[in-house]
Amino acid sequence: MRVVIGSDHAGFDQKERIRQHLEAQGHEVVDVGTSNGDDSVDYPDFAAGVARTVASGDAERGVLVCGTGIGMAMAANKVDGVRAANVTDPEFARLARQHNDANVLTVSGRFISEDVNQEIIDIFLGTEFEGGRHGQRVAKITDLEKG
Repeated sequence: MRVVIGSDHAGFDQKERIRQHLEAQGHEVVDVGTSNGDDSVDYPDFAAGVARTVASGDAERGVLVCGTGIGMAMAANKVDGVRAANVTDPEFARLARQHNDANVLTVSGRFISEDVNQEIIDIFLGTEFEGGRHGQRVAKITDLEKG
């Protein structure tokens, strides 16, 4: 699977290890930055890069890491076609995919351990959307984007 990843300075260290983890699993990883954890950067810039890559179809899924994951989710969800979920629990990752067809995952680099985040990401990437009644609901989300 082609996965695009990004982070701000607070999520940089975990992003780097997540990239390695995904590559070891055979995923093609596109990294839109940031390139270090020392310089303060603006998380919306990296959320936009991941979200636009997913929305354009250039990647199947996206993963974003910042201090909490909350700001990244808020920013990514401004891009039409993106359904970003801020996830702190592996079960929520499964449900975000099964019920909401989330295509971008945001995680906390400060408050959630790397092991838990990797489990969340593995579940997110390995879970299919159930469709059915959930498909109707996701379609309503898409309609909201169109105004």
